[in-house]
Amino acid sequence: MSDKNNNTIKENYDVIVVGAGHAGCEAALASSRLGMNTIIFTVSMDSVAMMPCNPNIGGTSKGHLVKEIDALGGEMGINIDKTFIQSRMLNKSKGPAVHSLRAQADKAMYSLEMRKTLQRQDNLTLRQAEVTELITEDNIIRGVKTLSGATYFSKCVILATGTYLAARCLYGDVIEYTGPNGLKAANHLTKSLTENNIDILRFKTGTPARIDGNTIDYSKMEVQHGDDTIIPFSFTTDPESIQKEQVDCFLTYTNEKTHEIIRNNLDKSPIYAGIIEGTGPRYCPSIEDKVVKFADKDRHQLFVEPEGLYTNEMYIAGMSSSMPEDVQYEMYRTVPGLENAKIVRNAYAIEYDCIKATQLKSSLEFKNINGLFAAGQFNGSSGYEEAAAQGIIAGINSARKILDKEPLILDRSKSYIGVLIDDLVTKETKEPYRMMTSRAEYRLLLRQDNADLRLTKIGYEVGLIGEDRYQKLLTKEKQIEEEIARVKTINIGAKKSVQDILAKYNSVPLKSGVPLADLIRRPELDYDKLAEIDEGRPDLPEDVREQVNINIKYEGYIERQAKQVEEFKKLESKIIPDAVNYNDISSLRLEARQKLNELRPRSIGQASRISGVSPADISVLLVYLEQGKYLKNE
Repeated sequence: MSDKNNNTIKENYDVIVVGAGHAGCEAALASSRLGMNTIIFTVSMDSVAMMPCNPNIGGTSKGHLVKEIDALGGEMGINIDKTFIQSRMLNKSKGPAVHSLRAQADKAMYSLEMRKTLQRQDNLTLRQAEVTELITEDNIIRGVKTLSGATYFSKCVILATGTYLAARCLYGDVIEYTGPNGLKAANHLTKSLTENNIDILRFKTGTPARIDGNTIDYSKMEVQHGDDTIIPFSFTTDPESIQKEQVDCFLTYTNEKTHEIIRNNLDKSPIYAGIIEGTGPRYCPSIEDKVVKFADKDRHQLFVEPEGLYTNEMYIAGMSSSMPEDVQYEMYRTVPGLENAKIVRNAYAIEYDCIKATQLKSSLEFKNINGLFAAGQFNGSSGYEEAAAQGIIAGINSARKILDKEPLILDRSKSYIGVLIDDLVTKETKEPYRMMTSRAEYRLLLRQDNADLRLTKIGYEVGLIGEDRYQKLLTKEKQIEEEIARVKTINIGAKKSVQDILAKYNSVPLKSGVPLADLIRRPELDYDKLAEIDEGRPDLPEDVREQVNINIKYEGYIERQAKQVEEFKKLESKIIPDAVNYNDISSLRLEARQKLNELRPRSIGQASRISGVSPADISVLLVYLEQGKYLKNE
């Protein structure tokens, strides 16, 4: 409705989402699908689910996140299955815990498809406007104001501003006060955040140049083909529907000449000239950083990746930079295949405001502002997948707060999403956080192939998974359980047909009968290879057969890790009441008291992961809480 006094708009919603990147899209879809009247703001319709950096979804550990988002009822996996142009399973030579799906996206199509999904979603309004101010009252969020003066009231607000907040892009001595890809920055909201006592950090990231594909000599590069059989990201996608012709990527390398040019021009890089204030990502460094920090390496890998089917632009992964334009030309043209390269878009670094995520609860709600949530790069993370994972949790929890339900908190033993959020809210992130398989202590249990078995029941209980999908999951679980039991009881004798199969795979012949499960456990054999000698074998879907094989092969390791999880859960289940004042616990070291008071951990387990809190401090805390009868089990 129109306010006649000041000619501004006033509207009411359940949930307001600020930012329509990967975090914002998942947050808005989750809250609206849970029945909340939701509005999502973007500074530009062109930035909806935009991929301003790499043209791919998934990859090592990130593929796990996408699978988990899908298992909970999110959209990222479905969207990339619609818009990929190449798909590869990474780390296939290693164990299943680190297998990670990665798909090259058609960037433009990915964004357009996600925008379509938002615009078709019930209970969801997509709005182009810059949010400039939070409306709070007694530390409770009431809504937001936009640059035009319009006021939008709501019960919850989710901040997912990505890299747009007070953003500036830099290369050489050129500074452009824009968001990524030259889109408008959000220059006003930071002031409102600081006025609401929210601590702000300054981070930076970067992106490489885009090269005109017509000027590249691919014959000097190694071809990177997609997989022969394409595996979908979404558990709902029919694998047969996405088997299609794929585009190629290419591999090339920097060399000593490249490195010499970079070293000779370091003083022209805003990173080394002191112009950039923000902290960059350790695990995705610029080419300048690589040359300086890894001086012993005479070359670095570069992946040349298409940005889509309808553009000639090629993304040079591994060569992000903030060097001046002329130096960029000089160094790119030293790379085999890029000798005559023409730049379509310069490489640049981007600085932006974000928050200390330790200000958040595990639900991603701010500790000091009731109803205000945060997700994505605004929380100090990096990557599309990390952002989307936080987005779906923030969206779910905003809806659950309005419905007066307990928040959804996934612990570290349940998902990569749980690891990601727990790390963000308990560890003081000094640089953009990137998910890695090594961060997950229980990664053998948290494989991408079993994300549906781990999380789809939770998605169903939350309300994002429908009855049909839930029933299919129950059927799959039953089939896996029954088949594992069967192969453990089926005895395989030492007859000639069996010995022939074993000889075929260079496996030791049998001297007497053994359970079929024992043969499956042999490194050179697996469940499917032994089909010929398994007379009672039922006709099962491929995903069921995969789970049977993995669970039999790695049974000992899985059982060992499951026992570790049991111990982990004992500490996680010991919930610390909000009323505890750590200053009253004189036996705690001063640093521990300060950290615990600042971070307010949810449980003993979470407290044990805070930097500066020692095992001795945890013992003191346990005794104090038990003596005072504070401690309660969840």
